[in-house]
Amino acid sequence: MSSEFLIYCDGACRGNPGPSSIGAIAYRHGETDPVLIVSKTIGVGTNNQAEYRALIEGVRGLQALGAKTVEIRMDSELVVRQMLGQYKVKHEGLKPLHAEALSLLGPLKWQIKHVRREENKEADRLANEALDA
Repeated sequence: MSSEFLIYCDGACRGNPGPSSIGAIAYRHGETDPVLIVSKTIGVGTNNQAEYRALIEGVRGLQALGAKTVEIRMDSELVVRQMLGQYKVKHEGLKPLHAEALSLLGPLKWQIKHVRREENKEADRLANEALDA
């Protein structure tokens, strides 16, 4: 069984800050059936906090499945660029989430890629379904 995964993550927020939720969907490398689906509310926060929480919850789930290599795809350019070190994390509310995400990814071989919203539809749907429930 492969320890390589592809995960799509997204956060949603109604108001900014406002009620927030996360969505993530992951696949083993080369497979089409999802092995992880996350769709839940996370309380009140900002959209960027929800994006980070989606990433964190998704990576935690993949670690439980024995992930060694993870390719992350997100439509949040801010989070992607911060994770790559291209942007500084200036917002105090994001600093602990950024540190937690990096810590979780530390033992893994990982890469993160910004994708257009159209390529992240499933994670977006999962996040919005949680808010609508």
